[in-house]
Amino acid sequence: MECISVFDMLKIGVGPSSSHTLGPWRAAELFIKELRDRNIFNQVTTIKIDLYGSLSLTGVGHATDLAVMLGLSGADPEYVPVDDISGIIEKINIEQTLLLDNVLALPFSPKEDIVFNRNFLPFHANGMMFTVQYGEHEIYESTFYSIGGGFVVKEETAENPENDIIKKSFPFPIEKATELLAYCKEQNKKVSEIVYENELSLRSDEEISKELMRVWNTMLECMYIGCHTEGTLPGGLNVRRRAFDTHAKLIGDLPYSNPQEWVQTIRHTKVYFRQILKWVSCFALAVNEVNAALGRVVTAPTNGSAGVIPAVLMYYLVIENHKASEKEIKQFLMVAGEIGSIFKKGATISAAMGGCQAEIGVSSAMAAGALCELMGGCPEQVMMAAEIAMEHHLGLTCDPIGGLVQIPCIERNAMGAVKAINAAELALDTDPRNAKVPLDKVVSTMWETAKDMNHKYKETSEGGLAVAVNLSDC
Repeated sequence: MECISVFDMLKIGVGPSSSHTLGPWRAAELFIKELRDRNIFNQVTTIKIDLYGSLSLTGVGHATDLAVMLGLSGADPEYVPVDDISGIIEKINIEQTLLLDNVLALPFSPKEDIVFNRNFLPFHANGMMFTVQYGEHEIYESTFYSIGGGFVVKEETAENPENDIIKKSFPFPIEKATELLAYCKEQNKKVSEIVYENELSLRSDEEISKELMRVWNTMLECMYIGCHTEGTLPGGLNVRRRAFDTHAKLIGDLPYSNPQEWVQTIRHTKVYFRQILKWVSCFALAVNEVNAALGRVVTAPTNGSAGVIPAVLMYYLVIENHKASEKEIKQFLMVAGEIGSIFKKGATISAAMGGCQAEIGVSSAMAAGALCELMGGCPEQVMMAAEIAMEHHLGLTCDPIGGLVQIPCIERNAMGAVKAINAAELALDTDPRNAKVPLDKVVSTMWETAKDMNHKYKETSEGGLAVAVNLSDC
């Protein structure tokens, strides 16, 4: 049985897209490893990258070309200073040279050596092929697929497009929600406690705690940056950042100097009902504006849907429970990660395969279930909250204007966060014995809907808002 860690679902990386930016970036790193494993790295004389399908159709807007150059240059998306990215790309363009893994200088023209092929490879919508010439005019090529959430596979080593995780041994292996609920009942544990036991089989308690808080602090910093940065997003749509203006109206003149003090300041601010919705939307918008500007975010489960989970968790911390601590933060993230993994195993978290229901829908379900547990919900209510959230995202298309993760993507995070909170409240007020639709049925329905959806609405920018809005009017 496929075992997915919380840290597989919540990855730290650079925006704007987990499937179109982080995935290709990681694929480039894996290709370098292949070259070294085959002992041909030092013999490479030229390199070329072919992008296929959705990676080609929306690759420029999603910075796929930049991502493969950064990955081939040896930059790590988790740690590279975001401010250094433009300099690395500018140097490649000016010098027409790529420093492979920051070691081997190769002649490289981004316009000629990165090829956008509009045709789709049969295995997955997000395909890419790296080709090098080495030695005496010998050729080595390798094809990778970015299947959503920063996950990368090769066709020959994957059982199917969604099964890329190295097999791990969990004491409570989970494929479906029914199995998770059975463990909770058998062990008399919460969802987060079952997840924690699984994580302990991979790493120590100290490491789990440290990494979960690193994930949260990245989310918090992202919200903080987004709320304190004004201006226009890059890409040509002239989208004005809105989190800054909304935040300024909400926070007023209250003093603080860092993200932690910021949280405490909001906690002690009297918040009225209408302002609750504004705060939640502000948090979500802030994250995805940072994402759209190639900032550092956490895939949750993707970059395009990165704002939902931090916004809902922040809502809990500053509105619902002012006494909440690291314990609740870690609990929330573990539940969210597990729900996301159920969707990945049973359906997809790739918009190129399933539309935006696979991104915003899944993130809303993750956040709803996690919030429900923190609010006192039993495991059955946690699954119900996730089900309700996804049920009302079924069929949501992915139609980014200009191939950019901006319109309607940024606003959809705010809507997904609000729906998550509402779903949790509905579940908490419902006797789970009266539930008519189990989570597993919604997961399978989402996958069937994804397969029926026209490819124009799967992150190709060939349908919906992407063609209804004239770019020249933006």
